[in-house]
Amino acid sequence: MPNRTTGTILVTGATGTIGRAVVDQLVRRGADVRALVRDPAKAALPAGVAVVPGDLLDVESLRRAFAGASTLFLLNAVAADEVTQALIALNVAQEAGIRRVVYLSVIHSDVYVNVPHFAGKFGVERMIEAMGFEATILRPAYFMSNEHTIKDVVLQHGIYPMPIGAKGLAMVDERDLAEVAALALLRRAQAEGPIPCERINVVGPETLTGEAVARIWSEVLGRPVAYGGDDTVGFERTLQAFMPGWMAYDMRLMAERFLTDGMVPEPGDVARLTALLGRPLRTYRDRAAAIAAA
Repeated sequence: MPNRTTGTILVTGATGTIGRAVVDQLVRRGADVRALVRDPAKAALPAGVAVVPGDLLDVESLRRAFAGASTLFLLNAVAADEVTQALIALNVAQEAGIRRVVYLSVIHSDVYVNVPHFAGKFGVERMIEAMGFEATILRPAYFMSNEHTIKDVVLQHGIYPMPIGAKGLAMVDERDLAEVAALALLRRAQAEGPIPCERINVVGPETLTGEAVARIWSEVLGRPVAYGGDDTVGFERTLQAFMPGWMAYDMRLMAERFLTDGMVPEPGDVARLTALLGRPLRTYRDRAAAIAAA
């Protein structure tokens, strides 16, 4: 596909699961891509991607990376200083003359108001608008890729351990999210004039409860898998073994909102995404089958 983009698209978080997939989608479509990475020697990004060393808290590295770029994909991981990282990046982007932004937020950021990383992302959304950026704010639901972290419990013990409750989560495949992000970036990069700010919920085709997910695993594996229940206190305790205590508590608060609110699409979300991608959204069953086959 010919490169019709205007200028360079800068991707932060480019070596993570989502960022790497966004880079791949942009390269596939002929975009001029620059990637901000902590360690270029370990980046292993596609040929043609300009790799720039930097960190979202290193202002001088951001100034070097942002210089001459026209469009920004802003992705920063859950961190204690996540809001600081995002606001520094936005200010440096504004200094560099970047007006066009696609920001990776989270669905219901304005509902899960007591959950630190949700509330932080909602604050960043509001700053993007107040600072006058031309922005697409992507609000994805729970990532299917998270299931790789609990696959051993499912496969070896027959328990689905995530306390996701009975309201349901519209889990999204990260490859679908990356393609939606790339299309949003290209739409803004190629636009001859300003495009109004927009928010897009990025969801999967089904809203699945804990019991429904366990049934899918049972069918995929051909043996019983039970839902482990809604014990968010135990969930926090388990997470403390491999992440900082503040983050484990953040995840517990998120799980408690799964139970009370779920992650439920708005009417028309699935149809909008299906039309945008020109194909059906990837299903949880397909992800479960791939994990089982691997």
